[in-house]
Amino acid sequence: MSGLVSTEAPILTGLIEQGYTVLAVVSHHTESQSRKQRPLEVAAIAEKHGIPVLLPNKPDDIYDQLAAFDADVAVLSAYGRIVSQKVIDLFPLGIVNIHPSLLPKYRGPTPIESAIANGDTEAGVSIMSLEAGMDSGPVYGQTTVALNGTETKFDLYETLSAAGARLFFDLFPSILSEESQAQPQVGEPLYCQLLSKEDAFIDPTALTAQEIEQRIRAYLVFPKTKMTIAGHLVIITAAQVVDSVESILDIVCKDNSVLRLTQLVSPTSGRPISGKDFLNGYAAD
Repeated sequence: MSGLVSTEAPILTGLIEQGYTVLAVVSHHTESQSRKQRPLEVAAIAEKHGIPVLLPNKPDDIYDQLAAFDADVAVLSAYGRIVSQKVIDLFPLGIVNIHPSLLPKYRGPTPIESAIANGDTEAGVSIMSLEAGMDSGPVYGQTTVALNGTETKFDLYETLSAAGARLFFDLFPSILSEESQAQPQVGEPLYCQLLSKEDAFIDPTALTAQEIEQRIRAYLVFPKTKMTIAGHLVIITAAQVVDSVESILDIVCKDNSVLRLTQLVSPTSGRPISGKDFLNGYAAD
């Protein structure tokens, strides 16, 4: 069975180790803001095994190349580009997509951030058959992980990446043999949106302390969480909900809830500092 891959390192490595014929890897130059995974890592694995790496702006740009591979199936994970129906139709067994949410919940580009920011108690991965619609294809299987309320988006990415790889390799043989048939998604779709720089700025009067704390964990690296404290625009990287106000780093939020900023990025050095160090170095300016 031969195929093309646009995917992450664990999936690509697993496909190679399990003896599948990978004809090419399709990636792109940019890094997803949701993940630490870099295309360079995937490219290095592919190069080590003599697998061509294609880097188009969009898959339609290399339609003829993809068609020439005459692959049976494609595997998609963390690609971050729209795939047209005509590209999907190149593969007799379709494109198998690994999506980090419990579809139809969190269709769209930011399921990991959304699960954390919304205070969900569980998250998961869906193995699905790709359609041209936004994450609307039928599902082969899902796996669920419990959330403890302290995960950053990087923690959850790593957890879901491992869980998704296990589920994918459990299901992939039966998908290829067509013993496993994808089933339509059940329930009302819930969509998540692409985040922007404007999402970094928080309004404590509009959000509770718990809601802001969740956003801080969800928005690390991008779009980040920002607030002006003692005349300094700071990036907040960690916080906790507390009962009372003791310093300017204790922010009164919606419903009189209080959020204590415990780690920030220094306005001058750009390095993480504790709330105590910020009070000593900047609050007295």
